[in-house]
Amino acid sequence: MQLDLNLLTALDALLEEGSVAGAAARLQVTSPAMSRTLGRIRRATGDEILVRTGREMTPTPRAVALRGEVHRLVEEARALLAPEQEVDLTTLDRTFTLRWHDVLTTACAPALHAAVRSRAPGVRLRFLAESSADGQEQRRGEVDLETASDQPVAPGTRYQQVGTDQLVVALRDGHPLGDGQLTVDQYAAAEHVTVSRRGRLHDPVDEALALLGQHRRVVAAVPTAAAAIQLALHSDLLVTVPALASRALLGGSGLRALPLPVVMPAVPLYLTWHQRYDSDRAHAWLRGQARLVLRAAAQPDPGGAL
Repeated sequence: MQLDLNLLTALDALLEEGSVAGAAARLQVTSPAMSRTLGRIRRATGDEILVRTGREMTPTPRAVALRGEVHRLVEEARALLAPEQEVDLTTLDRTFTLRWHDVLTTACAPALHAAVRSRAPGVRLRFLAESSADGQEQRRGEVDLETASDQPVAPGTRYQQVGTDQLVVALRDGHPLGDGQLTVDQYAAAEHVTVSRRGRLHDPVDEALALLGQHRRVVAAVPTAAAAIQLALHSDLLVTVPALASRALLGGSGLRALPLPVVMPAVPLYLTWHQRYDSDRAHAWLRGQARLVLRAAAQPDPGGAL
């Protein structure tokens, strides 16, 4: 069945005005055009809707029965298609899903949770671990905000650089190498644990070492920085992590952080979302809160949203 929802607007006007001329004036169309529309409504409903009695038109019993429901549907459609109003954070009831690196979740989740709860107590935050899945969760609307260290290239993805980070070396208090600055030779000769969701025993640090003619001994790989730090705490393993992780995880843990003796470029930090949320006022508010806490945790180096 081919539905023309414009007929609902016309029917509402006809039933409210009780005449073709009145409905035409209300909808700013000509009387002949409204007469043709009434004919279409009659064919669609199988009812005369309005019948002439002398100089006036009288609604049929079917029209009287439909009047309230038709008016309600038209008003709901207008409200549905009207521009979105300012969001009322105090009554906002919504769950946002964030897929962030575990370091960022550890470093920033408490501040983001506090900021959100103070203004929007009905909002729930779901933090997901980074995944090796197909990466289409944003496009499908399953993830609201993500973080990335590479500039996103997926179609429809918006992003903003919110800071940068540097790598540091974490080792336990009392470690034989913990008395001063690490040299490249000391770093390469030590045993290491890497952080990799896929269990990789090498990362870009190994490539930088290879350029210097060095090779480090990686003896373990774990999926999160928190797990790697626990290994380093109970052994002589070194773990190379973002400085964000050292600030968030090392305080009072019995570990310390030293500068990485290998020159590595700064790691950019991007906040990403799908363009479907560009005009979503609640989502825009959450993006703003996330930017604030991420910038506070990272070295500020903001860029524009693209």
